[in-house]
Amino acid sequence: MTSPTPRSADPARPSDPADGALFDAVVCENAAIYGYGVVSARSTPDENALVSASLAEHRKRREAALALLSARSVEPPLPAAGYQLPIEVRTPADAARLAVQMEQDCAVAWRAVLEQATDESDRRFAVTALTETAVTAPRWRGVQGVRPVTVPFPGGPE
Repeated sequence: MTSPTPRSADPARPSDPADGALFDAVVCENAAIYGYGVVSARSTPDENALVSASLAEHRKRREAALALLSARSVEPPLPAAGYQLPIEVRTPADAARLAVQMEQDCAVAWRAVLEQATDESDRRFAVTALTETAVTAPRWRGVQGVRPVTVPFPGGPE
């Protein structure tokens, strides 16, 4: 009987640019999943459906990205026990701001995956992920009452 190989407590980021970008995107998705727990706790009941849909989208995307890493024999990043939030979240308005920030952060990560991708399936996956974040962020900007709700180039400084 052989025992399973234990996972490293802190897997190293892959040196391959495409794998490294995908690894970073999983890190970002893990943080967003954590953050949506905070958003859920501080949002009004009117936003429950949006919180649930956003959280489900990030979980689904993370699981698919983990499968891609696994197929490449890349050890995926582990979720942290907790994350430092970029803002203090005390009100529903703070929760919406955090949601927008997380969507923007994930857009940056998925844009990097798109830029580093070496094959069509990775580019397709990254475009879909970037598009999903570009659709979810405006929904949260709408909750904030921010206008315009969209940005010209999601995930970029343009």
